Amino acid sequence: MSEQLPVSIVIVNYNAGEILLQCVGTALKQAHEVIVVDNASTDSSIAKLSNHFLKNNSLNIILTGTNHGFATGCNIGLSKSKQPFVLFLNPDCLLGENSLHRMLEILQSDDRIGMVGGYLANPDGSEQGGGRRAIPTPWRAFVRAFGLHRLEKFWPQLFFDFHLNKQPVPNEPTNVEAISGALMLVKKEAIEDVGRWDEQYFLHCEDLDWCMRFKQKNWQIFFVPDAPVTHFQGTCSHARPFFVAWHKHKGMLRFYQKFFRDEYPGVLMGFISIGVWLRFTVTVIFHTANQALSLLKFRP
Repeated sequence: MSEQLPVSIVIVNYNAGEILLQCVGTALKQAHEVIVVDNASTDSSIAKLSNHFLKNNSLNIILTGTNHGFATGCNIGLSKSKQPFVLFLNPDCLLGENSLHRMLEILQSDDRIGMVGGYLANPDGSEQGGGRRAIPTPWRAFVRAFGLHRLEKFWPQLFFDFHLNKQPVPNEPTNVEAISGALMLVKKEAIEDVGRWDEQYFLHCEDLDWCMRFKQKNWQIFFVPDAPVTHFQGTCSHARPFFVAWHKHKGMLRFYQKFFRDEYPGVLMGFISIGVWLRFTVTVIFHTANQALSLLKFRP
């Protein structure tokens, strides 16, 4: 069994199903405390979790009674945490053996490091997007949306792709601009300096917001390539694609307005807003078409 570390693991759950038991099981082996904040799940995930770990005093289950969103759920768990370090972990993530130990080792290696993330992997072992990335500024988002990132090899500074998983995996821990909210190990002293999660985000972009604020306060963020965590992405959101897409694009707009409003002309920010909602419209059309095709395919 791995050493139990001075870490509180906060897991915000919403209908994660069976994977939640595996997530909590791997977490309890590595941390002193696991806090599951349930945002009014309607499945049996919490009942099964309670029964399975009935006598485990290291597990704290908090029932909110209402779906407050991811950021609020994280803050609720944070307020109940008792350890000096907090790992925010998605319920569809499975910690690799000793991955938490390795991340904590890097977090404690330098007083300037405030946050670290590990190697987010797909079930097949390939690297997942988002585990290491650059901040998607409005320009970088424009480059990505219109495929101009393909020109990066000719003009790397101008057409930089913020999806760093397209680049070779570094051989050692690396300073990055942002990591994924699915896997964030943070020092409490850094949180006290930066502030808690912004609860104006319901779902998506709150992790980028936090990374931006960590950077503004001169805290370093590190990606740890030899700390693998398998992420079964979309487990909690696949049943509500329109709801998720709405809040994702709403979060994007808040993120751009909050951090870049004073850096870009008002007219350009207006075009950015239009672009975000056009992207949402295309997403809705795409999902609707896929659902229609699925119904036609299985019609007797």
